Amino acid sequence: MSDGTSSQSPLILDALGSFFVGGTSVAREAAEAGLYGGGSLTVDQMYVQFMIPRSPSRPPIVMIHGSTLSGKTFETTPDGRMGWYEYFTRNGFPTYVVDQVGRARSGFDNGPFNRPDAAVGLQPVLRRVATEVAWVRFRFGPSAGVAFDDTVFPIEAVQEFAKQSVPDLSQSFPPDDPNYAALSELAINLKDVVLMGHSQGGRYPFETALRNPKGIRALIAIEPPGCRSGEYTDQDVAKLAKVPILFVFGDHLETPQFYGPNWLTFYEDCEAFIARIRKAGGKAKMIRLSDLGISGNSHLPMQDKNNLQVAALIIDWIDSI
Repeated sequence: MSDGTSSQSPLILDALGSFFVGGTSVAREAAEAGLYGGGSLTVDQMYVQFMIPRSPSRPPIVMIHGSTLSGKTFETTPDGRMGWYEYFTRNGFPTYVVDQVGRARSGFDNGPFNRPDAAVGLQPVLRRVATEVAWVRFRFGPSAGVAFDDTVFPIEAVQEFAKQSVPDLSQSFPPDDPNYAALSELAINLKDVVLMGHSQGGRYPFETALRNPKGIRALIAIEPPGCRSGEYTDQDVAKLAKVPILFVFGDHLETPQFYGPNWLTFYEDCEAFIARIRKAGGKAKMIRLSDLGISGNSHLPMQDKNNLQVAALIIDWIDSI
């Protein structure tokens, strides 16, 4: 198992910074731009922050957050502990954390909201998840304010977690989601990279690999909302089978939800997807933490109190491929 380095020891870096990938220039009238005058604006860009350890010993890894969240998901936990961004860097990974297109520091196209003649029903949908919904949807407990007896999510910091929620435009994106192009460009630039997506972003590594597998070493999906096991064509599966794939799911998957399927349904769909990948000759693995005797994990294992234990399991898998 990988060792859990204390956050009290110095973090020695070769580089730390940020940049953008992707982006398209669009023309906007003054009313659409909303400030001073019209002209060209850049939209669909993706913000990327990074830390490069002094002596990298493992491949680059890209961390992709989920719905209504941002790259903050992988930074310091709501209760102040080391997040995966730092932990993976300390364990030899050049580590890259993104804000999805249209989210947080990546910004969004404000034109549709500013057009004076735009009908309300034609404007993009901006989503956020209420804390009460997140409590059940993210499986802190069976109902709002009630925690599972064995939960390892830091429920004392739920209100700090609530501050991480940001407006999310992803429901309004076209089928060719601009995140795929941005992630593909990033993978090609970084070379031999591990793409790791969480929740709504959990399938982004697959779609990016289907778009262009160049530069991609492995794919990791942390609790994706299903795997479209019956939707991918045999040709798609054959392409994905060329890249090692890992899935990670936590505990209490059977918890009834306010809306839509529960997480057990999504887990079973990903098991069916794994079966298709293996039949096509690919290498795919499922880690269900409760099957390993690791109980109480929420939908956010990177923020749970045992987050470094879960990260170590992922690192062990990366080392094995």
